[in-house]
Amino acid sequence: MADRLTARAAIAALTADFEELRASGEGAAPGRDGDGPLSWAGYADSRARAAARTGEEESVVHGLASVGGLRCVLVSFEFGFLGGSLGQRTGDRLEAAYEAARTRALPLVSLIATGGSRMQEGMVALTQLQRVARASARLRASGPAQLAVLRDPTTGGGWATLGAGADVILALPGAQVGFAGSRVRPPDADPHAYTAEGQLAAGQIDAVVPPGELARTVAHWLRALHAPGSPALPAPVPDALSVTGLPETGWDAVRQARSPGRPRAEAYLDAYFDHRLPLVGDRCGGTDPGLLCGFGRRDGRSIAYVAQCGTATRPAGYRAAARVIRLADRLGVPVLTLIDTPGAANDAAAERAGAGAAIADAFAAIAEVRVPVTTLVIGEGGSGGALALAAPGNTHVTRDSYFSVIAPELAAAILKRAPQQVRGTADQLRLRPQDLVELGFARSVVGPRQE
Repeated sequence: MADRLTARAAIAALTADFEELRASGEGAAPGRDGDGPLSWAGYADSRARAAARTGEEESVVHGLASVGGLRCVLVSFEFGFLGGSLGQRTGDRLEAAYEAARTRALPLVSLIATGGSRMQEGMVALTQLQRVARASARLRASGPAQLAVLRDPTTGGGWATLGAGADVILALPGAQVGFAGSRVRPPDADPHAYTAEGQLAAGQIDAVVPPGELARTVAHWLRALHAPGSPALPAPVPDALSVTGLPETGWDAVRQARSPGRPRAEAYLDAYFDHRLPLVGDRCGGTDPGLLCGFGRRDGRSIAYVAQCGTATRPAGYRAAARVIRLADRLGVPVLTLIDTPGAANDAAAERAGAGAAIADAFAAIAEVRVPVTTLVIGEGGSGGALALAAPGNTHVTRDSYFSVIAPELAAAILKRAPQQVRGTADQLRLRPQDLVELGFARSVVGPRQE
């Protein structure tokens, strides 16, 4: 069980620079004798006791803050005030927080601890979720990032709006996270599914962060999600990490790209970035360990990355890639993609998970993006499963890579050729790095850095 900090203790764990704001025209709880819109007997007394116990007037506080020297609008939930539940006045404050972020062009950081909507206000409370969703959509349309930190518990409508609707979702270890709270979920439900760790495994959140690392992590994210107002410059092409020479034949190219000793995406990302922050999962219950994506810092600027790791890319990988590319586009951050896959996963599980739709969405994300995308092929470029993440007009290749409409073995099989003809088929496909430049697909063959 994660520690349940008060709203202000959670703020203090991130920053000592917090200026509280008030919602203009913040409404009282209407109804007879102050018992709310349902005239729920004793509701006014419950609010009064909650206020006396917590020192707060509502279940959230919001204001301007600096985290690691970076300005943001900060929202923090007070779980001790009626379980951090959302009522009409909560909605007033949340809407005001989103609007403050929008008008000031600042990111919004939400420190969430809530049990859901407030029963004592009935449908008035439930419709606050629509207000929050609308305010979030307005902020998203204007550009600034939304980052959520899930405390214990984060359930119900608070999870389904501020939490799951954020661009980057962090959680504290052991936090209860899920749409269903502990008292309303099925009695035989797997309890792990409702934890921060379970949600991370399911691709619903991006990281579980120990409390002692939270302030530093949030500051890193705020820096990574910030882009200057001027048009984004393309991400520099990475240097090749291999000293391999150009292949003489098509089969040589395939053999070099498939070599187990060839540098992989992780090595390229480590060499390229000063610091990077991963984004995990497709938000649809899936993850693909063979695709790395997130935001990184290089020479003082932010660059988003999507990198295949040499395995067949699964639908969850394409969906995660599309999510990162669209977020980078909205924020004005350039994108780097590293291509290395024998192709898209084509097993029955991949088909059931929507392989075609996921690949189509990745193609669409690259096609629609307004920020520059830089691509380096570092290994295998297997057909459409690789092309879906390649930048038209700005793709480069290493000497130990190839790109082909189809694998030579499969091409030979389709053409009913003997196994010994696979090598000749590879030559016919013109898949070598130098062929790709000559054909106009790649702009250059990239070598290792010259000292």
